[in-house]
Amino acid sequence: MKTLLAALALSAATLAQATPVDDLVMAAEMNDPRVVSSLLLKGVDPNLTDSRGRTALFTAVREGSLKALESLLASPQVNVNAVNADGETPLMLAAIRGALPAVKALVERGADVNRKGWTPLHYACSGPDNGVAAFLIAHGAELNARSENGTTPLMMAARYGSGDLVPMLLKAGAEPRAANEQELTAADFAQRSGRDNMAAELRRAMAEAAKAAK
Repeated sequence: MKTLLAALALSAATLAQATPVDDLVMAAEMNDPRVVSSLLLKGVDPNLTDSRGRTALFTAVREGSLKALESLLASPQVNVNAVNADGETPLMLAAIRGALPAVKALVERGADVNRKGWTPLHYACSGPDNGVAAFLIAHGAELNARSENGTTPLMMAARYGSGDLVPMLLKAGAEPRAANEQELTAADFAQRSGRDNMAAELRRAMAEAAKAAK
């Protein structure tokens, strides 16, 4: 009984100490656009972190709270290119989740499709996709972007992506001969993942690219 009472007292104290930012992040988590809009109109800064270090925008993307996300993006204050502790942007997190509606909303609001190092396209090629990679490419994503260690989106697609991503990237003009700092190509990535047919397809593309370059 004492333990239960202590827990209830702690919960009550936590609620009493909740700030408007905590309320905003909670509304984003619960996908409540009405509360999000109300708090923003009251002047709550959408870029501040709550008591758990979360921001409303990242929370809405992570939880798939599309209605709350749209309300947040309607605020001229929200920083759509903010980065989290891992150097990721909201667009990158939406991309790796294959959350196309969120990706579209973020890009329309001005989220950067290209950036130094890991890009949203790298992330899209590492997840379920759902058309995210094609959308990003159509909006100017760099096909052969290099991460800090030289990894390209094609390499990520070869190792982690859905089966239709590699053909799509190759058709769009991705360079199959590119190698990372460990001298691994997309074909090597596919081979190491046991995707033998894909590895063979990539090696054919490498040979064709080399022939065309002569």
